[in-house]
Amino acid sequence: MTSQVWLPIPPEEIEGLPAGPRYLFWDGGDDGDQPFPGDPAECAVYVVPYMKRLSVRVGPLEHLTNVRVIQTLTAGVDDITDRLSTIPPGVRLCNARGVHETSTAELALTLTLAALRGIPGFVRAQQQERWVGGVHPALADKNVLIIGYGAIGAAIEDRLVPFEVARVARIARSRRTTARGLVHPITDVLSLLPEADVVILCTPFTEATKGLVDAGFLARMKDGALLVNVARGAVVDTEALLAELARGRITAALDVTDPEPLPPGHPLWQAPGVLISPHVGGPSSAFLPRAKRLLADQLTRYVNQEPLRNVILTTGPGTAADTGH
Repeated sequence: MTSQVWLPIPPEEIEGLPAGPRYLFWDGGDDGDQPFPGDPAECAVYVVPYMKRLSVRVGPLEHLTNVRVIQTLTAGVDDITDRLSTIPPGVRLCNARGVHETSTAELALTLTLAALRGIPGFVRAQQQERWVGGVHPALADKNVLIIGYGAIGAAIEDRLVPFEVARVARIARSRRTTARGLVHPITDVLSLLPEADVVILCTPFTEATKGLVDAGFLARMKDGALLVNVARGAVVDTEALLAELARGRITAALDVTDPEPLPPGHPLWQAPGVLISPHVGGPSSAFLPRAKRLLADQLTRYVNQEPLRNVILTTGPGTAADTGH
């Protein structure tokens, strides 16, 4: 096999890459001005650069006339699925399931604990050299609702268990049973919200989940509940959330916002009871070793003509056709 594989990580840094393809490094460069490493028409596997501007990530797509696999290094692929009109039929789009669970679950737990235990207030008091005590909620004995119970949702529950939570309820697109218990369908969400002390969003971003957390959703949350979002900003209706925060009825910890990046002067910055981190759920020291292992395994499967992992869809005539998750 002599097809090109475009990698955003230097190939010599990835252990276990199979022989056969010609591996070329391309991550778009610091300013998105890095020239293509070879003829795009000869690229069979395109690994989308991580944490680059959208214009950089999708820039090669219209030139990849013979691509067979598009592999992202993100769990969400909505930015790519929206731009597949130029991709030929039969191309498999794969996400990075297995890469971000550890880091994102860690941050979800960090945000939850920090918001409950009043860490932002302690930081502000430290900056002012003030000793401010008080009693804050613990995570122990709380009811937690995880919305989006896939690999990341399960990893979040793994980390919740040692904290002696009272109960974890799980919601996914459809009903199923896991080793840990029942996963409710998304249609049950409004009935489960009133019992949840902490609601953690880690759902994929789709047309079905866009604006899922609207005024009606927030109104069903119990007084004093905490909303944690490590999914996508647009899963939450920002105006509706601001209204609830202004009333002081609930609090929020957000790794993602809508709009994003959150511009200076936006009311979310100063809203009461909100903790904001700048979309850092995925990028941590845990990312690179897991990304390298995924690429080595996936490309070995590709070379050996074995089933690929994490196939989200296969393109049909002119557009995405066969959804696979």
